Amino acid sequence: MLVLHGGTIVDTDGAREADVLVEDDTITAVETDSDLPDSTDADEAIDVSGSYVCPGLIDAHVHLMLDGRPDPSSVNAESEFELAYRAAANCRAALSAGVTTVRDLGAPRTLALDAGRLIDEGVMPGPRVLACGENVVMTGGHGNWFGREADGESEVTKAAREQLARGAEVVKCMATGGVLTEGAVIGAPELDLEELEALVATANAKRVPTAAHAHGTEGMRNAVRAGITSIEHGTFMDRETAELMADRGTYWVPTASALRGIVENAEEGVPDWAVTKAEEAAGAFADAFDHATAAGVSVAMGTDAGTPFNFHGDIPRELEFMVEYGLSPADALDAATVTAADLLGLDNVGKVTEGYRADLVVLPEDPSKDATAWQESREVIKAGERVRRTG
Repeated sequence: MLVLHGGTIVDTDGAREADVLVEDDTITAVETDSDLPDSTDADEAIDVSGSYVCPGLIDAHVHLMLDGRPDPSSVNAESEFELAYRAAANCRAALSAGVTTVRDLGAPRTLALDAGRLIDEGVMPGPRVLACGENVVMTGGHGNWFGREADGESEVTKAAREQLARGAEVVKCMATGGVLTEGAVIGAPELDLEELEALVATANAKRVPTAAHAHGTEGMRNAVRAGITSIEHGTFMDRETAELMADRGTYWVPTASALRGIVENAEEGVPDWAVTKAEEAAGAFADAFDHATAAGVSVAMGTDAGTPFNFHGDIPRELEFMVEYGLSPADALDAATVTAADLLGLDNVGKVTEGYRADLVVLPEDPSKDATAWQESREVIKAGERVRRTG
């Protein structure tokens, strides 16, 4: 039994003073009338007076094998054993930063799937991991250096089935070119509408959601019309595309940290061709936020952690960036908790309420008013286990 007493709970239900009782991995009571067991009756009690008890963060787009190096494709020179150690270090960093759930959207073979299983078994520390296995990409397309290349409906269907057979909890594809593959045109369509429909149909048959990397409007619209669950990046989103996404219920995962990491560190070894594309994309990104918010698109937090100078331990900065682009701190909290949980198909995380999994962070300030508060977590609790503390 773990008791957090004296704090203020902040989640999408608002702020309220209450004590929290945790038994095993579950929140079993949230009480405002001091009816919780006295601290002497608890196995462990944490005095969080003057602090804010919040849900653990959910990052809907990471790459556990990548470590923020200037040129991610250089991981091709490393063995799968080296990448596995990097993934383990990234998992520890994310969890320590208050990130209790991540969705890995692309790694070689079963690397991220295995990381999630080993974390669940207690072999290594880390957030809960939902993973796609390998990205499905066109031959020579964006991310071909770590994806599963496939062309035509039958090959795409087979590639998606391979990931599902490995235990993928989301199927990810590349609908357009991207920043970090040399020769890929950032906004150009790659997998076509029929290929995307084949991928979605294959995943839907197993009731597994889908995600599409997409920067340009044509590729985004193809993905939305095919029934893709979430658009990743969406950099050049226009009003028509945003309205289509809102109408179809398609989620948007903006990954502001990814472009910022490249543009702000352009002189630190990031390939020139990647910087050029990132700067082009960054110029359109603010408009994408304007269109998405005006249309009412559901925004889920994701960072693309692992891309250049976009470190897993810095994931909480994404909330600050989303606020800079126009979301309120409360909207950013929503994107990083309940909306991200909805996207991932999780119905027991994202709030501090009875019956939910005890994934919690303790912050020094109210994050619904100050999005930078997420960067200063005092306590991190995952599934009822106290994994980091400053006191």
